[in-house]
Amino acid sequence: MISVADLLVNNRVPGNYFATDAYVRSDLEMGLLENRQGDRLLALPEALIQGIYAGLDKETGQATRLVLYNCGRWWGKNLYSRFVEELTDYYGTPLSDMPMVEFLQSLQNCWRTHGWGKIELDQSFQHRGLLVVKIWNSAYARLAPQSNQPVCQLEAGVLASFFGQLSGRELYCLQTTCESMGADCNRFIIGLPKRIEPAETMVTNMEHDAIMQQLCN
Repeated sequence: MISVADLLVNNRVPGNYFATDAYVRSDLEMGLLENRQGDRLLALPEALIQGIYAGLDKETGQATRLVLYNCGRWWGKNLYSRFVEELTDYYGTPLSDMPMVEFLQSLQNCWRTHGWGKIELDQSFQHRGLLVVKIWNSAYARLAPQSNQPVCQLEAGVLASFFGQLSGRELYCLQTTCESMGADCNRFIIGLPKRIEPAETMVTNMEHDAIMQQLCN
């Protein structure tokens, strides 16, 4: 029989570290947002996100997509570092020893609590060296200007860097469907650059499943 003491870690029962009411702390008088470790959080108003898109389009034109992707890669690298540090400290175990179920739940909770929507990992193609990520209710898709191609390059960069850090390899991320274009969710394919980059030209004229078939072949 398992005793209550066996479930305790440092005299507490570990729960959802990223639970919004516990993770996000505000000081109305100072106008500050912090996480439960005391690190500063930043709230992005909708007008600011729209302004970022508009400003980049005006200043960089066709390079906007690349700029956002590279910004996302930098963001993803730092997100991964904080994610590992916070979970390792909270659960008292290295991320590499954490059960996959706990890792996925932590990532989903982290993504949602930071206001990025709902995230889900599809590992059906893992044996082919590919990972499919689905995201719902993305603010970046909702607030981006109209386009004939997916617009979540920032999130694509975050995902490429985050899972690249996790796997210890250089990865690339390609968005194939986008809520801004009427899709049910935003779909991203993550894999080695030499496999994913050639599929860039398929996005505008092929469905997600067809792209996956081409990549698997």
